[in-house]
Amino acid sequence: MSEKTNPLGAFLRARRGLVTPQQAGIPDFGVRRVPGLRRAEVAMLAGISEDYYLRLERGRDRHPSVQVLESIGRVLQLDDEHLAHLLALAADVPRKRRARRPKETVPPGALKLLDSLAQPAFIEGRYFDILAANDLAGVLSPGLVGGGNQLRAFFLDPAEQLYYPDWEAMTECFIANLRQAVGTDIDDPRFIELTGELSLASAQFRRLWARHEVRGQTGTPIRFNHPQVGALTLNRERLSIGGAEDLMLVIYHADAGSSHAEKLSLLASAGLAGRRTRHPAQPTTT
Repeated sequence: MSEKTNPLGAFLRARRGLVTPQQAGIPDFGVRRVPGLRRAEVAMLAGISEDYYLRLERGRDRHPSVQVLESIGRVLQLDDEHLAHLLALAADVPRKRRARRPKETVPPGALKLLDSLAQPAFIEGRYFDILAANDLAGVLSPGLVGGGNQLRAFFLDPAEQLYYPDWEAMTECFIANLRQAVGTDIDDPRFIELTGELSLASAQFRRLWARHEVRGQTGTPIRFNHPQVGALTLNRERLSIGGAEDLMLVIYHADAGSSHAEKLSLLASAGLAGRRTRHPAQPTTT
């Protein structure tokens, strides 16, 4: 049974594979065909029968109690975000047919705000599609332009790896956040298209996706290796947009008075100069 048809089982298998017997506090004996805990060990530590746990992994039990799931979560050492994801997966069984999600549309007021910002900024959708971006975002990174997708840029464009010294850690963060954003809605056509493309084209994506990490993004410093100004560290903030479900305004800004603020100012000047070159001012008439 695939992840699409049995997301609860896929999550349980992936997470028990990440917990060693030593971490679980039990002896490690015998040859293990796969890493992590055996089903029987999870069942024993959770206080349930092995047969019942097997039915959960195989999607044959449709009504696990919260108490059982919390016990399993304790054994699998799930944090609050992963436990919430586990409970949501169980609550979503049996799956219901969902209406097709409406097209993501940026509110006009958010577009006006984006154009007024003096920092690199863009508006992203649920699957990290860049729905709109200001000019400085494109100057900061060629992957941050309207119509692009950050996941595709990160995993499929080798140049992006050169831009970000912490590329591998950032890919882990993006995948964990994608898992959280999608939740149980894994039959969404856009989600299927994107993850299918990335799974075929990127071994890094396949490896990270199989871990079933779930984590939200928070404001954090991002390091760039920019071809014009060199090493650059900017703070990234993600702000929700009122009245627009799943849309986020992402802003990069430097610490005031820092050398990084000076470098960002240089990039802004270069960006404005480039904009004037592309759209020269019209001569005035009297």
